[in-house]
Amino acid sequence: MRLPAHWQWFPEARFGMFVHWGPYAAYGRGEQVLFREHLDPRDYERRACAWNPQGYDPARWAETAKNAGMRYAVLTTRHHDGYCLWGSKATDYTSARQAPGRDFVQEYTDAFRTAGLRVGLYYSLADWRIPAYWEGPEYDPQGWTVFCDYIHAQVCELLSDYGPIDIFWFDGAWPHSAGDWRAEELVATIRSLQPGILVNNRLDRAASPTSPAAESAGESRSLGDFSTPEHYITAESGRLWESCQVSTWRLWGYTAGERWRPADVLLDMLVEAAGKGGNLLLNVGPDAEGRLPEEFTLRTEQIGAWMRVHGEAIYGSEAGEVCEFITYGRQTQKANNLYLIIRFWDGQGALTLSGLETAVKRAVLLTTGQEIPFEQAGDCLHLRDLPAEPPTPLFPVIRLECAGPPRPLPWAADRLWSGDPRRMTPWASLRGTGANAWR
Repeated sequence: MRLPAHWQWFPEARFGMFVHWGPYAAYGRGEQVLFREHLDPRDYERRACAWNPQGYDPARWAETAKNAGMRYAVLTTRHHDGYCLWGSKATDYTSARQAPGRDFVQEYTDAFRTAGLRVGLYYSLADWRIPAYWEGPEYDPQGWTVFCDYIHAQVCELLSDYGPIDIFWFDGAWPHSAGDWRAEELVATIRSLQPGILVNNRLDRAASPTSPAAESAGESRSLGDFSTPEHYITAESGRLWESCQVSTWRLWGYTAGERWRPADVLLDMLVEAAGKGGNLLLNVGPDAEGRLPEEFTLRTEQIGAWMRVHGEAIYGSEAGEVCEFITYGRQTQKANNLYLIIRFWDGQGALTLSGLETAVKRAVLLTTGQEIPFEQAGDCLHLRDLPAEPPTPLFPVIRLECAGPPRPLPWAADRLWSGDPRRMTPWASLRGTGANAWR
């Protein structure tokens, strides 16, 4: 896949921070508490207007992201509750005109750019406060026109007032079509304002969902520059993609008492995404005061320490499932290097990789820098003299330096349960005529 030069940074980055933050954090029950608990919208609005976080320090957010090895971020400028984190001219339901008196989007973009990180903005098409959103153009055509104009005006504000924006991340298209949202017109406006921007694929409800969550997410093949599988990691051929994942068990916005996934699970999501040729956008929900939860900071510090040693296996890597390796871990590749990212260190002192056709010139345990003795004969590469104890609390990485781009043997080009099954007949025929033979 050939990319324009101004998009090359995205597959090079591989790892980003998603931030879900707004007045819903004061409830501590996720970002959709207004709808899911059917709260009185008048009470919610009063509480939102009084919300005044004193701990919001986007420079600390940016520092946390950078320490984790993240290279970009996406902030929810407005979620489905309609509250805006910037000084919108289209409404006074904003952080600039209510209690904070601050433009949180401006502070975020300034802080993350200063830290050398790419900047993305999330914007929900949905606004649960507006009856026309629920009625749609069929039942309230006049109200829908006014509402849709409001959406377009706010997108123009966000892309006109905050300098270069690297990503625009839509959400909330359901239940309306791209035609209803005037999406093609909106994308044309976006490109005129920010020619180098990446736009995601959520400007339409999905015609044929790729997952149970896809229809509500509004996935579209025809609109947007990259796809956004949510809560799952699936490559989409032919274009860029990014899996967005929570660092907790389920909810995106701050939730008191939520359970947190451990660092190795979060790192494994990053490795899986990179191994399939995509990015990971890992979410955090700051609390009502704007502070990142300590649980998130501790986990991302562990990932950051791993990335400082092993980042070459992630940044700018390509899909790396060259041959079967699932019994040990995952693979990425870059140029002539194949990286074996070992999730399960068995302490046996040796490892065999089967199905690699390309000759290996050198093997290095990237974690420690030590050379690894090896023998390559027939279908197998045998690595020897590995440490009995895992050399890192997370995933050790072995770099195989090959004579050319890593390629599989014909039988190993497909994984188990895929490809032509008859490719394995010669292998099965080696079984001989012993007691286990059925004839």
